[in-house]
Amino acid sequence: MDSGVALQGVYPPDQFEAYVREIEELGFDQLWITDSSLHSRNPYVYLTLAARQTHRMTLGTAVTNPVTRHPAVTAVAISSVDAVADGRAILGIGAGDRPLLSLGLKPARLAMLEDSVTAIRALLTGQPVTFEGHGFSLDDAHMRLETRADIPVYLSASGPKTLELAGRIADGVILLCGLHPEGLQWAMRHIDRGVEESGRDRRPRITVFAYGAVDEDEEAAIDAGRTIAGWFAQTAPVYCQMAGLSPDLIAEIRARYEGGEFQEATEASALLPLDFVQRMSLSGGVASAQAHIRNMRDLGVDAVAVFPLSRDRMATVRNFRTAFEAEREVD
Repeated sequence: MDSGVALQGVYPPDQFEAYVREIEELGFDQLWITDSSLHSRNPYVYLTLAARQTHRMTLGTAVTNPVTRHPAVTAVAISSVDAVADGRAILGIGAGDRPLLSLGLKPARLAMLEDSVTAIRALLTGQPVTFEGHGFSLDDAHMRLETRADIPVYLSASGPKTLELAGRIADGVILLCGLHPEGLQWAMRHIDRGVEESGRDRRPRITVFAYGAVDEDEEAAIDAGRTIAGWFAQTAPVYCQMAGLSPDLIAEIRARYEGGEFQEATEASALLPLDFVQRMSLSGGVASAQAHIRNMRDLGVDAVAVFPLSRDRMATVRNFRTAFEAEREVD
């Protein structure tokens, strides 16, 4: 199983570059940078910085969407990163999330997401493309610079229809479903259903994003994990039900947290019980993180990427790597 780190582009460039160098030195295989409209800096700029500071890790968007960027613009952007990174780029794409609301936009419908992937892949071949997609079109469009046609496309997915779409068309899946086995197994069954429907011979690679903190100060770790647990109640409540949260409490969380990203779920997440927070997020020490890693490995997950929410983000990254290496030694 591979390991990764997901970061937001919120750090000064020099600090970000130092973090990236350390992340590769620690042995991580993947680096993901979020694309969150007004909430962080441009991910392609930060991926370019990362490409200049690393030599081995794959570098991906986590995730862009077809609403704020035309698929042709996305194709050029990820191809540019791939050229700088000597073929290490991954395009992570999804429907978009709550930050779109501040732009007066809504997440992409499934048909637009699928058409966007089709168009991006066609453009990456360098051949002329004429295509009428949902929400966009291409008229004899083609890229004039050399590009890699097989840049991997990962779909970010939580809901059943998007999971099944990922199973049908994606090279990989960025799975956002919490960390408990019931949710992971449910999501993977839907991915496999898409694989079967398409007639593909194998499942796309699965990377689970593990949000939270790895800190021996359990209270601090739980506080860091609460907000993402609240985000799940608003964005993907099916996983909350599987993790034991009552429908009434889910409804109350949703009423209190209506906008923005997970950082804006602080008030609502205070209502969440401890065991639920620990099932949805990294919210404990190294041993707790190791147990989550073991569970994901046993379920057949291909990679797990830590998304640090602690005050000291790099401390969580280092501690997660310690947990990952400890579990590897056990295996």
